[in-house]
Amino acid sequence: MSRREDYENRTQALLEPIARANGVSVYDVEYVKEGADYHLCAYIDKPEGVNIQDCENVSRALSDALDREDFIADAYVLEVSSPGLGRALKKDKHLQAALGEDVEIRLFKPIDKCREFSGRLDGFDADSVTILEGETARTFQRGDIAVIRLAVEF
Repeated sequence: MSRREDYENRTQALLEPIARANGVSVYDVEYVKEGADYHLCAYIDKPEGVNIQDCENVSRALSDALDREDFIADAYVLEVSSPGLGRALKKDKHLQAALGEDVEIRLFKPIDKCREFSGRLDGFDADSVTILEGETARTFQRGDIAVIRLAVEF
């Protein structure tokens, strides 16, 4: 397990009871480097959407827990927020919850000169993701997908 994965897993374990106590769920945890800085990002959610007070309450409690445990060697910025409307679907639980929803897929390399596709999420397994473009099913290998997001219509 990489250092990043260890930090994310340990943070998620600390975050789960904090989230429950605050009436929210954990959507995802990421430890990323942006420029010269490290960011520990905790994404929380609830059916009616999170508000700034939810983020503040979880952030304060998580910060205290992280200070007590002190397992992250680097200096980092803690961010607690909603995953947003156009949330990335990274995990199987995210894909499962989005079945039947409109999604956008961006590939690492183009297929037929196109890197971006959109359609209704129709299914997935360990190796692939299938969307419906109208009535046409299109299947992508998961290793070819850079990102899958919920489509946001304006």
